[in-house]
Amino acid sequence: MVNMLRLIQNENMKIYRRIGTIVMIGLLVLAAIGFAVFTKYSQSDTIFGSTDITKGWKDKVEKDLKEDKKEYKKEKNKDVRELLKEDIIMNQYRLDHNIPPEKGTVWEFMAQTDAFTSLIGLFTTIVGAISVAGEFTWGTIKLLLIRSASRSKILFSKFVATIGFAIGMIILLFIVSLLVGLVLFGSDGFSSAYLTYVDGKVIEKSMGLHIFSLYGLSSVDMLTTVIFAFMISAVFRSSSLAIGLSIFLSFVGGTIMSFMSAMNINWGKYLFFANTNFRPYITDGGEPPFKGMTFGFSITVLSVYLLIFLAISWYVFNKRDVASSD
Repeated sequence: MVNMLRLIQNENMKIYRRIGTIVMIGLLVLAAIGFAVFTKYSQSDTIFGSTDITKGWKDKVEKDLKEDKKEYKKEKNKDVRELLKEDIIMNQYRLDHNIPPEKGTVWEFMAQTDAFTSLIGLFTTIVGAISVAGEFTWGTIKLLLIRSASRSKILFSKFVATIGFAIGMIILLFIVSLLVGLVLFGSDGFSSAYLTYVDGKVIEKSMGLHIFSLYGLSSVDMLTTVIFAFMISAVFRSSSLAIGLSIFLSFVGGTIMSFMSAMNINWGKYLFFANTNFRPYITDGGEPPFKGMTFGFSITVLSVYLLIFLAISWYVFNKRDVASSD
C-alpha cells in the first residue's frame, strides 16, 4: 500500500510540476470568470451594478401563463398540448408558491458553466495521454520498470493520478463558478428550489443538489473520453494519436448518434458514445438518443465499455516489449 501511494504521489508530482498544467488551470479559471462577466453584462448591461433583472417576474410569468392557456385551447397537436400543459402547471406553481425563475441568479450561471467540463476533458485527455505515451517517447519507461513495483501498479498509479487531476479540476471549476457567481449575481434566490415536472405534478428539489448533479453527470462524458484516450495511449504509445482520436470522437459522436436516431437504427444505443450523456435523464424535456434507453441501461453499457478499455490498457502495458523504446 505504501509503495502504491508513493507511485501515485510520484505521478502527481510529474503532472503538477509541468508548466502546461499550470497553464491549463489558469485557462480554466479565466474561462469561468470571463463567461461570468459576459453573462452578467449581456443580461443587465452592467457588470458590478445592482440591477435586479428578476424584478417583476410575477408579471412576466402571469403574462406567459395567460398566453399558454390561450394556445392550449387552440392547439390540436397532442404533443404540443402536453408541453403547453406542463408550462401552465409549472408557472401556476411558481405563482402560488412565490418561486421565481432562476433567470439572472448564481444558479442559472452555474447550470451553464458545467459545459466547461468538456474543456476539462480536453486538458485531462492531454495529461492522461502524456502520462503513458510520454514515458515511451522520452525513454523514461525503462527507469520505471526497473523498480520493484509491477507494471500493473505503475499503470494503476498513472490512471489514479489522471482521474484525480480531472476530479480536482471539476472541484476547482465548481468553486470558482460559485464564488464568481455570488460576486456578480448576488445571493438572491440562493435558497430557492429547483422545480421539475413529473407525471403531471411539480416537485421541488434542492437547487444546490441539482447543480451538483449536472456537474457530476457532465463529468461522466468527460471521464469516459479520458479513459478511452488512456487506452489508446497505452496501446499505441502515441500521445498525439490518443488526443486526436479522443477529440475527434467527442465531436463526431453526437452527429453520428443524431443520424442513426433519425434513421431509426436502434442498435446504435449500444454504441459507446450513445451512452455518455446523462443529462436527458434528469433534465425536463430531455430525451435519450434512442427509445428504450434508461439511466440504468446507459450505466450498464458504459460500464462494460470502460472495463474493456481498462482491460486492454492493462494487458498491452503488461505484455509490451520496451526494448525499442529508446
